[in-house]
Amino acid sequence: MRRQLPFERLTEKNKRILPLAISIAGACTICFFLGSFYCGLREPNVVPRPHTLVVNPPIAFKPCKREFQDFTPCTDPSRWSKHAGNTKGYAARERHCPPKQDRLQCLVPPPPDYKDPIRWPESLNTTWYSNVPYDWIDKQKSNQHWVERKDDKFIFPGGGTMFPHGVGVYVDNLQEVLPPLKDGTIRTALDTGCGVASWGGDLLHRGILPLSFAPKDNHEAQIQFALERGIPAMLGVIATQRLPYPSRAFDMAHCSRCLIPWSANGGLYLTEIARILRPGGFWVLSGPPVNYQRRWRGWETTEEEQRQDLEKLMVTMKSMCFTLYKLEGDFAIWQKPTTNECHKQKKQDGSQPAICDTDAYPADDAWYVPMEPCVTPFPDNFVSTPQRQWRERVNAIPPRILESKDESAAVFQHDVKKWQERVEFYKTVVGELGSNKIRNVMDMNAGYGSFAAALVDMPVWTMNVVSTYGVNTLGAVFDRGLIGTYHDWCEAFSTYPRTYDMLHAAGLFSAEGHRCELTDVMLEMDRILRPNGVVIVRDLDYVVERVANAAKLMRWDCQSFSDDSRSDVSEEVLVCRKEFWTI
Repeated sequence: MRRQLPFERLTEKNKRILPLAISIAGACTICFFLGSFYCGLREPNVVPRPHTLVVNPPIAFKPCKREFQDFTPCTDPSRWSKHAGNTKGYAARERHCPPKQDRLQCLVPPPPDYKDPIRWPESLNTTWYSNVPYDWIDKQKSNQHWVERKDDKFIFPGGGTMFPHGVGVYVDNLQEVLPPLKDGTIRTALDTGCGVASWGGDLLHRGILPLSFAPKDNHEAQIQFALERGIPAMLGVIATQRLPYPSRAFDMAHCSRCLIPWSANGGLYLTEIARILRPGGFWVLSGPPVNYQRRWRGWETTEEEQRQDLEKLMVTMKSMCFTLYKLEGDFAIWQKPTTNECHKQKKQDGSQPAICDTDAYPADDAWYVPMEPCVTPFPDNFVSTPQRQWRERVNAIPPRILESKDESAAVFQHDVKKWQERVEFYKTVVGELGSNKIRNVMDMNAGYGSFAAALVDMPVWTMNVVSTYGVNTLGAVFDRGLIGTYHDWCEAFSTYPRTYDMLHAAGLFSAEGHRCELTDVMLEMDRILRPNGVVIVRDLDYVVERVANAAKLMRWDCQSFSDDSRSDVSEEVLVCRKEFWTI
């Protein structure tokens, strides 16, 4: 007798269910494989160490068109007409970044004859013409000797509108009327409307760290010249928004015929200068209307108009509690108060300009924050103390940490020691660090600035960048006698292409990965990095792996290193070098 098969023993009900079950199982199997394929393409979210799944061979980023060789995405002149406003067009020159769909997804090329930059300190006075091939300043300002072309080089004689005998003589004269320039109490200086930054360049050998800014305008490539020379600088303009620096930041601010209408809009621009100056800091003005009795000719105004303008400045500065420190020769120098007494009196009197409401706009908020015609007071817990010599400041506990309830001195001291040890490690894997092959350095996620502090004895300067979405530590950076700026790394930085020799990104991608596309940030890094430049990425090991994979698409040559010193988590160090390529 034939043996009955299992299927034949099923009931009629089960016979109907089985085909349905088989169909469901088949559908689940298909979904499983499709799901696995889809998940392999997605970015990791929670998984701490994803496995790499290569679905298709990676496609390298192509070079941009030649016309983009000096492209500055957020200060693009082709977009100015869309943002033209008041302040005589200055508002159009502020940051206006392109929407995501209009961002370049290509590598910005160097000029056709680009050369490895001349090294510091020779670069202060001489650069290659082919690296910044623009003649406008040489031709239009030839009588002022800002820059002169000689064969295949630009020469920077140190001239300027107010520097008829050279910038060195100008600064010598300034030191005579402002002694703190000599004794080390002035360390950080902001140069507004800086030209090619010759004033800032002269300060460097005097132990003063300048930060110069100017807009991208008809004075072709001013900031690009400054950075090619190795002088700290960035694109910027005073118009409608606060400058991207904290309150109480700079020891001195300077304007030498910088074309900023200081008396306009009720002294609005002066209140911004007052915000960013430290207690006891100085504002230096040379050029009209100062010394109008001798210099009113040639400024497209009358002697009487300049006299009235100077009187307005005197009244405005006094109303902001500044005292006139010195009015001598071509210089007018005012000093900011060191206490809140004058501000308290103003508040009681109701005099103008008013005291700012720091609850509405905190004094240190400065990223797309509108300027206000009011005076920024010191915080309630501010304690006036004598200004230290700058070398004492660099590793001393910053006053802002002592004021803060959320930050501790012990954390800061740990940070200082940690980065001193890490920089020693970096020197073993980046042979150029400490030589004149690296001059312009950026710390893209600076924290307290301890990485920059560990470099102070090297022939470098460091731009300390603090994220607008992270802990606001930039005030502490300035307290230490260092310089920096706020920035959102989902946008382009305010500089020209090929302006930094080394970029340092510690924890940046971990911190910003939930907001910014990794490749967008790396394309921006490639834009601002010089050919043969160095990138150091320090991050979680799986993040470093992702960065290394993307770096291959950008013509970076990378090596990974382990550095367990002063590390609380599993980190890797990735050192990359940008290939020197041309179209």
